[in-house]
Amino acid sequence: MHSSQILLLGLLLALTTSSKAFLALPTQRPCLARSEPLFGFFDKAFANEDLGAKQNAGLKNGPKVNDSVTINGKACKNAVVGQKIKVVAAAARVKIPYNCNNGDCGTCTVLVNGRKAKACQMTVPKGKCDIQT
Repeated sequence: MHSSQILLLGLLLALTTSSKAFLALPTQRPCLARSEPLFGFFDKAFANEDLGAKQNAGLKNGPKVNDSVTINGKACKNAVVGQKIKVVAAAARVKIPYNCNNGDCGTCTVLVNGRKAKACQMTVPKGKCDIQT
């Protein structure tokens, strides 16, 4: 063997023995606390719970929808009785001009079932509602 080969072998041997110090050896996992069997202790914990019949989740007395509302001849769905006409018109993407929003100026005057009404003050009635801008 040549001296260079011996030198490489020595270097390789030195690296392998020193590299073992950096190896992460597998360790045992810590033992978690084991629970004792409860022998049916909680089997009847909720036996006396009677929640009754299922109720409709808050929709029992919900808003009353008027499906017979039309704006300029087009049906307007989901108009709620008591909702202001300006809100219903905005939801239907119908532009109505406003100035005061108090009903003082009359800029927002529309025809509701043939009668003049201010859209910023008038609400959607029960039954048929035909709005003309």
